Amino acid sequence: MFKRVFTAAVAGASGYAGGEILRLLLAHPEFEIGAACASSNAGALLRDHQPHLIPLADRRLEPTTPAVLAGHDVVFLALPHGASADIVAQLPDDVVVIDCGADFRLTDASAWETFYGSAHAGSWPYGLPELVRADGSLAREQLHGARRIAVPGCYPTAVSLALAPGLVAGVIDSQDIVVVAASGSSGAGRSLKPHLLGAEVMSSMSPYGVGGSHRHTPEIVQNLSSAAGRAAQVSFTPTLAPMPRGILATCTARLADRAGADGGRVDAGAVIEAWRQVYADEPFVQVLPQGSWPSTGAVLGSNVVQMQLAVDETAGRVIVTAAEDNLTKGTAGAAVQCANLALGLPETLGLPRVGVAP
Repeated sequence: MFKRVFTAAVAGASGYAGGEILRLLLAHPEFEIGAACASSNAGALLRDHQPHLIPLADRRLEPTTPAVLAGHDVVFLALPHGASADIVAQLPDDVVVIDCGADFRLTDASAWETFYGSAHAGSWPYGLPELVRADGSLAREQLHGARRIAVPGCYPTAVSLALAPGLVAGVIDSQDIVVVAASGSSGAGRSLKPHLLGAEVMSSMSPYGVGGSHRHTPEIVQNLSSAAGRAAQVSFTPTLAPMPRGILATCTARLADRAGADGGRVDAGAVIEAWRQVYADEPFVQVLPQGSWPSTGAVLGSNVVQMQLAVDETAGRVIVTAAEDNLTKGTAGAAVQCANLALGLPETLGLPRVGVAP
């Protein structure tokens, strides 16, 4: 029986996200890696930028042009924000394009222009299959057979999955959401920046994007508003942690009035059950057993988000902590997961569900 293998091109192959996509594609039984592209690094050998990708060591990075990318079944774009739209406009409609940048994530043009400072290119189906919406539907429904998919940001992945079930169930309030999240330095990309030098990052944590200025803020608000069925109000503070990769997001929200409407104690078990029901059959979202809490080390290299929650009855809040690998489930793993859905392949194909330890 004839078995088709899909060809894939990766733009931004010399960066962290592009390298992670290539790592996952090497283990995928239905993909053959075609062009590996770069911009300023075009012409160099891949081994000089991704020495861990031993089977591809002698590949020469090609220029990132529509001519090079065209002719593949799937094109993965791991490019700086704002760089994808021009390339996509020149690719055939039948090519599946998975964009790991922010260009097509936001539905609100004014939010894009405010946070990114350029014209809005439009919006594509949102590539977070497990995201539940107010009407009970999942984002996955728009991804089957899609030709264009926008992969979520790494922070929005953790935060949105952490809080959406409670908003849909009506057990938490959408108007008082506070998120503090720590990310490894790879989340800032591979370009040289003084504050990301080892001497600056080691043994130190620092906040950034404080006061609602981080570019992932409108994406988080968009997702949580979709889950709540009304505008969400979110205070988001990211921090830089002394680790290469990983995100640990601590998300809190006020218990909805109806959660304790009978005047008695809040049934914490019933609140937690709202999350367990939503994610019971999700292979890449794990609500941990009570007493266990997520850690970035447990999901390193995997396409899994681990989470745990607790009800703080004294404060009247629900606390959800979620951990993910920002380069796998937070970017490249989501991209491959979406490609599987777009091509009619099993969603879990080629994606690791176990981490690397220690």
